[in-house]
Amino acid sequence: MAIALAATLALATGCDGIRIPQDPEGTLERVSGGELRVGASADDGRVLVDGAEVSGPLAAVVEDFAESIDADVEWSVGSEETLVTKIEDGQLDLAIGGMTGQTPWVDKVAVTREFTDLPEVDGPVVMLARLGENRFVVALETHLQELQEQQEATR
Repeated sequence: MAIALAATLALATGCDGIRIPQDPEGTLERVSGGELRVGASADDGRVLVDGAEVSGPLAAVVEDFAESIDADVEWSVGSEETLVTKIEDGQLDLAIGGMTGQTPWVDKVAVTREFTDLPEVDGPVVMLARLGENRFVVALETHLQELQEQQEATR
């Protein structure tokens, strides 16, 4: 039993103590206690855009995640294609809008799993992040899962 536990810990931390999953670009570490750069594409009922102001239930979910990692959100507004390009270039950490599990951007950016029951958000949604930033995506998905479970518990 002790050998199995030691082997599991070695795999989880890596042989040299590196935590897995990793963020090659250090996204989670950089945004925690700092600034989360989020792109928003308007989506009726989920993401509302008024000039540079972003609001709506999906924006509130992002703000809640940012608060959980002690980050301030810096919003950028644009089309999905523009936001994907900015994620690829490292100018954005995350993008939200009307994206679902059927998004065509899966070969360009990381796509969270589809969430169907987030607070006040109508219908299934995914969020987009930089490819390879797995610690960041895991932290985001864990937070979204907790929100979804809380939402389901209130029904």
